Amino acid sequence: LGRPGPRHGRALCGKCLLAAAAGPSSPHMDYGYLAGALAAEDPSLERHFKGHRDAVTCVDFSLNTKHLASGSMDSCLMVWHMKPQSRAYRFAGHKDAVTSVNFSPSGHLLASGSRDKTVRLWVPNVKGESTVFRAHTATVRSVHFCSDGQSLVTASDDKTVKVWSTHRQKFLFSLSQHINWVRCAKFSPDGRLIVSASDDKTVKLWDKTSRECVHSYCEHGGFVTYVDFHPSGTCIAAAGMDNTVKLWDVRTHRLLQHYQLHSAAVNALSFHPSGNYLITASSDSTLKILDLMEGRLLYTLHGHQGPATTVAFSRTGEYFASGGSDEQVMVWKSNFDVVDYGDVTKGQRPPAALASSSRNLPEVDFHVPGRARSQESVQSAPREPASTPQALTSTLEHIVGQLDVLTQTVCILEQRLTLTEDKLKQCLENQQLIMQRVTP
Repeated sequence: LGRPGPRHGRALCGKCLLAAAAGPSSPHMDYGYLAGALAAEDPSLERHFKGHRDAVTCVDFSLNTKHLASGSMDSCLMVWHMKPQSRAYRFAGHKDAVTSVNFSPSGHLLASGSRDKTVRLWVPNVKGESTVFRAHTATVRSVHFCSDGQSLVTASDDKTVKVWSTHRQKFLFSLSQHINWVRCAKFSPDGRLIVSASDDKTVKLWDKTSRECVHSYCEHGGFVTYVDFHPSGTCIAAAGMDNTVKLWDVRTHRLLQHYQLHSAAVNALSFHPSGNYLITASSDSTLKILDLMEGRLLYTLHGHQGPATTVAFSRTGEYFASGGSDEQVMVWKSNFDVVDYGDVTKGQRPPAALASSSRNLPEVDFHVPGRARSQESVQSAPREPASTPQALTSTLEHIVGQLDVLTQTVCILEQRLTLTEDKLKQCLENQQLIMQRVTP
């Protein structure tokens, strides 16, 4: 473990952790466990998965954290089981690199985008069946489900953001004001807004209903690689090729925080569900965890050999996963502010410090906080009624999941029926032509 330095916060080395870790392996994974080498409040490397044959481009946890999906330049998706010694699923279907993956809110569907210009919806089970969405004319860079699971937003090198109906499996509309590749697009937590990041050096905020661009944020000095909403929905964070991370208020459009901590492009970021922390992944091979309440760097994590390309917190914040050009997927335990989805309220508010933070935050001698899980931090996390019994929640999730699968099946049947009707029509036309030729 590295000690806190005057310009880097606390540094944790994943390579050292991996060297100390040992465990069983399977054809699709090789993982290790960390045995008490770290203080309880420090992030710790729990496992690492090997199975991809090229750089890992994206990761996402399912709602219940039982599964972790990853995509790669090898054109495959992997769905890893968090349960030890469980076999992973490998999904092949895309004809080129997989650039983005996202589980539906219920966890029973998995969306993926690819350089083959398509979007696929997968049922993440052993069969790995998928439905293809075609509307983009270039690489699809990003896929993201709306919080109600009814819509999907995608971003592409064709300079458009597109919105789809998930259950009807139908393209709805495009948002087309970017003048260069669109790298990322995300729904707001309430589903009313969409934010997009582009190589035109802008971040654009859209109203989903009116389909109008509400505001363009132009402060980045290079391509904007990634963007996401704060869990409260009132702020956005964007990462750029200019090595910076910027946070804006979507109501006043004011720049709230500006971090320049990485020495290379920032490729991805993810908010902790409490809204108090932000993690970033960079081509300088590090992950960095930022304390948004105090506006400072907490940890620098060294785990990947080569660029760290993707990072994502689990839905409760207990874990986060990262991927890199070293073909590895790493799962880390956060060890701070774990959010219980059964004990939170709808009235989440953004951190007060965001509104008063300076634009340029100096890197100083950072101390690792030993934070207790306060009632305030628990209550300020994602939205689900505290009064909902766990059994009822599980039952509803199961019903929604079954509806997702049923919808998928009906859509596949509709596609086959359409193909049959087309063939029947063609046969009838051919028969009429034959009859015309035969008739003198």
